[in-house]
Amino acid sequence: MKKKITVNYIFNLLYQILVIILPLITTPYVSRILGPDGIGTYSYTTSIVTYFILFGCIGLNLYGQREIAYYQNDQEKRSTAFFEILLLKMCTMTISIIIFIMTIQIMNQYKILFYIQIIDLIANMLDITYFYQGIEDFKKIVVRNVLVKILGIICIFAFVKEKNDLPLYAFIYSFSLLLGNLSMWITIHKYVCKVPLRSLQIKKHIKPTLILFFPQIAISIYTVLDRFMIGLITNNTAQIGYYEQAQKIVKLALTVVTSLSTVMLPRIANLYVQKDQEKIIQYTENSLIYTFLIAFPIMFGLIGISCNLIPWFLGSEFLESAQILIITSPIVVFIGISNILGFQYLIPTQRQKIYTISTIVGSCINLVLNWIFIPIFLSTGAAFASVIAELGVVVVQMCSIYKEINMISVIKKSKNYIFSSFIMFILIFALSFILEPTMIMTLILILIGILIYFGLLFLVKDKLIFETLHQFREKLK
Repeated sequence: MKKKITVNYIFNLLYQILVIILPLITTPYVSRILGPDGIGTYSYTTSIVTYFILFGCIGLNLYGQREIAYYQNDQEKRSTAFFEILLLKMCTMTISIIIFIMTIQIMNQYKILFYIQIIDLIANMLDITYFYQGIEDFKKIVVRNVLVKILGIICIFAFVKEKNDLPLYAFIYSFSLLLGNLSMWITIHKYVCKVPLRSLQIKKHIKPTLILFFPQIAISIYTVLDRFMIGLITNNTAQIGYYEQAQKIVKLALTVVTSLSTVMLPRIANLYVQKDQEKIIQYTENSLIYTFLIAFPIMFGLIGISCNLIPWFLGSEFLESAQILIITSPIVVFIGISNILGFQYLIPTQRQKIYTISTIVGSCINLVLNWIFIPIFLSTGAAFASVIAELGVVVVQMCSIYKEINMISVIKKSKNYIFSSFIMFILIFALSFILEPTMIMTLILILIGILIYFGLLFLVKDKLIFETLHQFREKLK
């Protein structure tokens, strides 16, 4: 079981990094070609399209993953659940697409981009990644998407040559997403059997998926609405561009931290069906410790290298992104915690009410602070609002389950990671002002940071590090 979790974590980590890092390979190029205004415009239209995707999916991807996980070992029930969820999703996404097309007609700006991004809606309607996540087959997700993502990158470098190529950039991105999702259908027949159409009960899924949908709406307020509000309040697409590019870097870091909760959700859901509460708690606390092991050095590392990274990575036009990156870096730790408590613990154990309340609190904090901060601090204000909102989510979740999850014990066991990360930060932050802002120097800073962090953990003989090394040696034998 441990081996399967480890393998799935590695494959899911590779997939999540793939989804974010491949566009980031193009970021230095695209940033210089499209500029802050082009990036900001695309981010603005995408933020609107994301809401139509959100309302079209109504939480079915997360719900579907959990439901498929419940019936991992029963092909008939698994197949029935798959087709019921698929039909419901197609109905809701079709309605969303129709409303989106009607909305485009009254838009005064960016109509071409909006028409192109209809492909995004179709791609999400056909997305069945949740099924493979539910049966814990993360390998297929990675393999099926690698070639498609790489093809998209090649097309961007080959065809996007000037600022006027923004619609072409949007098309390449959207079509790559569609192609990747279509590829997941190739092997689906191996895992599902034929189910009589009359036996399908779509209605029974509406209420439980809506329960998961409401917190997703709340989450979207402080993950998508910030871009929309920056554009609405400042009327400056460049400000959206600064914010968007800093967030891309943070998202890349988050993939490493949050991949574990995605892998563990179906595992915890399966344990919940078996009523093994002791093992659920054990997995959750261990996951939190592991999250701290990687989240704290990433957070302090981002702060330490930001001023050295941004000038060469994004270009001189995006220098404002460095400050935003520094401010938003703590999100890596906060989202790491909330993902474990929310996605790994609360949702699989059907504690959606607490999860929903925490996200609503976070969205309210974010919405209010955005209205206060953005007019004064522009995109930097949105960064402050996002960090405080994520902290609010964590506080609510921790207060709600403190009797079950011993957070004090988890923090005590993680003190080495916090201390070592802080020492690492002081040294690389000082060096960042001495070294030239080039790719080589940034890589040197990262390497120095890694050596300092793990070197300190070896000095204090950290238990988790030595256990991991022992397991690695045993596998080599």
